[in-house]
Amino acid sequence: MNASVASPATGAQHSPDRPIIGVLALQGDVREHVAALAECGAQPVLVRRASELAAVGALVLPGGESTAISKLLEVFELLEPVRARLREGMPAFGSCAGMILLASEVLDTRPDAKHLSGIDMTVRRNAFGRQVDSFETDLDFAGLTDGPVRAVFIRAPWVERVGAGVEVLATVPSGPAAGRIVAVRQGKVVATSFHPEVTGDLRVHRMFVDLVRAAE
Repeated sequence: MNASVASPATGAQHSPDRPIIGVLALQGDVREHVAALAECGAQPVLVRRASELAAVGALVLPGGESTAISKLLEVFELLEPVRARLREGMPAFGSCAGMILLASEVLDTRPDAKHLSGIDMTVRRNAFGRQVDSFETDLDFAGLTDGPVRAVFIRAPWVERVGAGVEVLATVPSGPAAGRIVAVRQGKVVATSFHPEVTGDLRVHRMFVDLVRAAE
């Protein structure tokens, strides 16, 4: 991993300019989020235990396999601690599987899968189809300047319903899925159907890091 990973247990120094942001490191594209956060001026911390979660000011839930991550949250005794931190107002960002985990309702998932209810929304898992249906497109993303965001969708979900307090940040511009919601924000919690961590475009991560700084 090229980006260095801070550890509060080994002397990471909290600073409002370099907030300590955890990356849930149970499964999925962890290293890509670590690299993006570091480039945006944050101190990324790998989170696998409740003690590590307690030491961070915000949390990123990476893309991966949502049902596997939900099971591992229980195995590592993190499910309830993460839920509690979200209820307390911890900033969070989820991409793809992370969006599914942050939902208050999930469609087309396993009956034993758990979710975190960080955003009042209904998400449909694997809504765009299988791996072979993965695609890229340009999105207008609310609050981001300098042109559209190049979005990579890999077995991605979409949002079917949002609550009254949820802001829609991006929708699919054209094609069979035109108008489908693929990025949202509720308070200090942000979620995207796509993977901004894989494109080299840091604007979504920078937006989140700025959100965390403002919340401290």
